[in-house]
Amino acid sequence: MGMVGGGRGAFIGQVHRMAANLDGKIELVAGAFSADPEKARLSGEDFFLDPDRVYATYEEMVEKESSREDGIDFVSIVTPNYLHFPPAKAFLEAGINVICDKPMTLSLDEALELKSIVEKTGKVFALTHNYTGYPMVKEARRMVKDGELGRILKVVAEYPQGYATGSVDEVVEGPIGGWRTDPKKSGISNCMADIGTHAHNLLRYITGLEVTDICSHLSTFIPGRELEDDGNNLLKLDNGASGVLHASQICNGDENALNIRVYGTKASLEWHQEDPNELIVKYHDAPRRIYRRGNDYLSDAANGNGFTRTPFAHPEGFIEAFANIYLAAAQAIADQIDGNPAPEGGYDFPAVDDGVAGMAFIETAIKSGQSDEKWTSFPTFS
Repeated sequence: MGMVGGGRGAFIGQVHRMAANLDGKIELVAGAFSADPEKARLSGEDFFLDPDRVYATYEEMVEKESSREDGIDFVSIVTPNYLHFPPAKAFLEAGINVICDKPMTLSLDEALELKSIVEKTGKVFALTHNYTGYPMVKEARRMVKDGELGRILKVVAEYPQGYATGSVDEVVEGPIGGWRTDPKKSGISNCMADIGTHAHNLLRYITGLEVTDICSHLSTFIPGRELEDDGNNLLKLDNGASGVLHASQICNGDENALNIRVYGTKASLEWHQEDPNELIVKYHDAPRRIYRRGNDYLSDAANGNGFTRTPFAHPEGFIEAFANIYLAAAQAIADQIDGNPAPEGGYDFPAVDDGVAGMAFIETAIKSGQSDEKWTSFPTFS
């Protein structure tokens, strides 16, 4: 494994490294960890890497690693949004598999181009929408797919955070004052791109439904910011169901409260990221049931493929969910290297099509939020 970005002081880079290392199947051997050469060098020392495989730029890394007999099998890209597409394109075209943080690109046009490159090269591309990695999310998806909820009528996906609330009454530089609020680095969106895409992806993953139309009301509460920090979206889904998706960074007291509720004709379910080991299933004519991670009564969707590592009553969480993306992607890469066919049903990790859908969500929500007509149709792709 190689890494682009994620050097000293980068939160998400450390998360990716811990997740990749969790199952002992992946080793970090190379990286271009920072645009600052000294920081990149020191990061390489932190990770005990051969100095010859610590690079000043990702371009140098592509050139050197693609020409080595023991070059990296894949690269993990953990940079700000504007630096996702260029290295992903370069590594894929050099024959190197890619795992990339979300959102996949800076624009929908870039996402469509990257999809074309993935299809042309035939390389593995995984997107770290890590919340799909939780075992109980996988169980929820299995329940919907098997018809246990009946026909889906309504979906509510929420991602409220409150960490930016202190910036509302005065302009201060904090977590929200970094690259995510700079259109040149983040793109046209802050809140919808950063966390709204997770809620959108979770809706798609669990229900298998696509958003066809969106009506968005977006707000910027923090003085001096160019991009939104709060959004409320009404959705139309492709089976005729309705949906609500809200994401916010100014919900005072909320931490990382991603949750989803799926309502069907037979039953409904809900899952909360801050209590990820439980899945609640509700009925109109029976008591609600609470399913918990690691128990034998769960299906292989939750308990199989190494996605559950510890017995019941031993909580698993954020790092393990991330690790499940890496574990599934590593299996796909290993099968490609060994010439093995993909398993029946494919591999369970977000891929390039999910990245395209995420960029379509961002751009359509922003377009709707800026439109007087409000209801805006999602683009269709041939």
